[in-house]
Amino acid sequence: MLHEHHKPRHHFDLRLEEDGVLRSWAVPRGLPEDPKRNRLAVAVPDHNLDHLTYTDADKGIADIGWWEEVDRNDKRIVFTLHGHGAPRTYALIKTDSDWLLHLMKE
Repeated sequence: MLHEHHKPRHHFDLRLEEDGVLRSWAVPRGLPEDPKRNRLAVAVPDHNLDHLTYTDADKGIADIGWWEEVDRNDKRIVFTLHGHGAPRTYALIKTDSDWLLHLMKE
């Protein structure tokens, strides 16, 4: 799921359901559209599953679907998102302080 927030600043939250919770990352500029440009992704606390459908005046659902894990290790999660558009594969790459979100080449 991808939430679009309008406050406190415009940003998106990437939420991946895993082990009964939504693992979550704030992505200030949204999902990357170009494999040559990574996006910052800041891990935020896990959310309850009821956030899958939660919206309010400042938060809407930008996309919803399902994800499948492709590969994972301590420093990287590679996954395919299946939502409104064509499936796209991304990698969340752990840095010293945050994560980078990378669109994988086809």
